Amino acid sequence: MRANSSGRRSVGVVCALLLVLCALAGCDRWSDSGSAEPGAGTRSTQPSGYGAVFLAVDECSSFGTTSFTEVPCSSERAAARVIARYDGKVADGPLCPATTDFVLHISETRPASDENGDGVVPQGYACMRKLEAPHPGDPGGGGGPRTIVGDCVYNSGDGQVRETACDGKGKKPPDYKVTSAVVDRAECPSSTALYVQLGGSRPVGCARPV
Repeated sequence: MRANSSGRRSVGVVCALLLVLCALAGCDRWSDSGSAEPGAGTRSTQPSGYGAVFLAVDECSSFGTTSFTEVPCSSERAAARVIARYDGKVADGPLCPATTDFVLHISETRPASDENGDGVVPQGYACMRKLEAPHPGDPGGGGGPRTIVGDCVYNSGDGQVRETACDGKGKKPPDYKVTSAVVDRAECPSSTALYVQLGGSRPVGCARPV
């Protein structure tokens, strides 16, 4: 997942922000619990900001193997757009939109000056959607921070399953596909072979073999 500097607006800020890319889908347990365990991501340093609020909704980030930078969406360096932005920890806050490709976690810092001049960049997270395909967060895409209807999973051992591309082009071939989302397991069709925790208002995913 994934220079033109003339469109950049300088705000005279140098902030050390740790950004963690959640590029892997969460682990989902087998039918006993269906709980999700988020995977680890790439850790990088954000040296400077752009705009009044760092990574606000509809703003864009660059993408690199060592660092992420907020850039104008018109820049050739722009790789992904913020589709939702929340303060606090992911575990305590709202879910990102279903088709989020990855999440950037922003650590709290207190520099001498920042984007809005109050000297504080609060802890938060930005839900990102890549500007160009492929989109791992799309149904069957094989990635993204959430498992949704249309996604496929494979048996990773120890009673765990992980998301993989439904077209078989991922590192592992799919074993199951999530065909529907319901409030309670009893609502799943009789063909259901696996229950996957999805979160949201319909937290149970009904999956069947592929």
